[in-house]
Amino acid sequence: MSLPILDRRRLLSIGAGLTAAAGLSACGASSGAVSQPGGAVPAKFSGRTRIVMWSTFTGIPGVAMQALADAFNQEQKDIYVDVQFQGTYDECAQKAVVGLLAGQAPDLCVLSDVKWYKFYFGDALESWDEYFAPGELRHTYNEKLLGEGQLQGRAWWLPLARSTPLFYYNRTLFEKAGVPDRAPASWDELHDWSKEITKLKVHDKRVALEAYQKIDGDWQFQCTAWQWGGAYSNGLDVTLDEGGTIEAGEWQRRLIFQEKIAYMSDDPAADMGNQLISTLVTSTGNLKKLTEMASAGGWELGTGFLPQHKRFGVTTGGGGLGLFKRAPHERKQAAVDFVRFLSRPENAARWTAETGYMPVVPAALETPVLSRLMKENPNFSTAVKQLPLTRKGDQVRLMVPNANVQIYTGLQKIWAGNTPADEVFAEVAVRLRKSVDRYGATILEHL
Repeated sequence: MSLPILDRRRLLSIGAGLTAAAGLSACGASSGAVSQPGGAVPAKFSGRTRIVMWSTFTGIPGVAMQALADAFNQEQKDIYVDVQFQGTYDECAQKAVVGLLAGQAPDLCVLSDVKWYKFYFGDALESWDEYFAPGELRHTYNEKLLGEGQLQGRAWWLPLARSTPLFYYNRTLFEKAGVPDRAPASWDELHDWSKEITKLKVHDKRVALEAYQKIDGDWQFQCTAWQWGGAYSNGLDVTLDEGGTIEAGEWQRRLIFQEKIAYMSDDPAADMGNQLISTLVTSTGNLKKLTEMASAGGWELGTGFLPQHKRFGVTTGGGGLGLFKRAPHERKQAAVDFVRFLSRPENAARWTAETGYMPVVPAALETPVLSRLMKENPNFSTAVKQLPLTRKGDQVRLMVPNANVQIYTGLQKIWAGNTPADEVFAEVAVRLRKSVDRYGATILEHL
């Protein structure tokens, strides 16, 4: 396997689509500090060092992050944090690629479990170990989640908005259907229950069993593939077009087109909130939103571990923080001060309580706000209990440029086009293997 040499024009075009951000070496290795994106320190905070954090958080998480930044800006007199929303994980990372090439980039950036590798492979990230005392990170963060951002013995990606898929269900509809008030132990058990659940109507509309997420649905389907005994890859060996993964795709195609009790959706969480579906596998990051929608809609939300099939399988995901190497040292040090603020137990607890993301700081579990919340609403404890059973995603999806997009685009053909899973995954696997041939050597070099 060999990686082609990329000139600047080619790298820009690739970076714009994030199809080969593994070629980011120009971003990381270019000399000189990058300037900051536009913005200014407000007059009341004049004289402070300004740091820019590019965020992917909108809605409830966006409000929560801005509130934490405001609290940090108020409690000290040296630093001003400017949180700038940049869209989805893909959109934010794409802008960061172009910005680094143009010499203008944020100091801190929220990067997904998929996107941070691309910047690491391109030597664009600063190791967090440079700014923390030996053992400090390990004593601060959940060991499992911290480890997912470490390579070659150093930390490059710090936990922040980390999540796992949870099984959400409408307890009110389950009661009306006469099925047990719990998450099912298996998909076969849920399928048995569906016969009663899908007889129900809400606002004169028949309730569906579940919905699959159109964009980024490859993350949830990763779990389903594992549960059916499949995988996207074994290391960098693509296995998407084999056995259990195909069977899992066919299971979902059958529910949609034969039994007509499931469908693909642009926003499954909103559909769940509006009682169009009775169950949903989605991120812990939707917990707060669904809790509020359930309250407003007069129904009760339940959560549980994901059902199993041949085996149990749940992946981790979500966003963490990357520190860009070419930011000036003074700004990087200021950014670290803000990260330390976010990792204080009381602030980490506040973030979890206000968003539903997992508590990435174990000490946050002992704070009054979080311990009380988890007692009053056990839904907030489900992800914590499930975390020891999880593992990070398959290597090809995480590390090969654009692999996640290739997979979820293929899934759309199954969910919306009724295309057989073996045909879809065979096509996707060919493209993924070509990408492994192109980028595999560089990936292995950095592991």
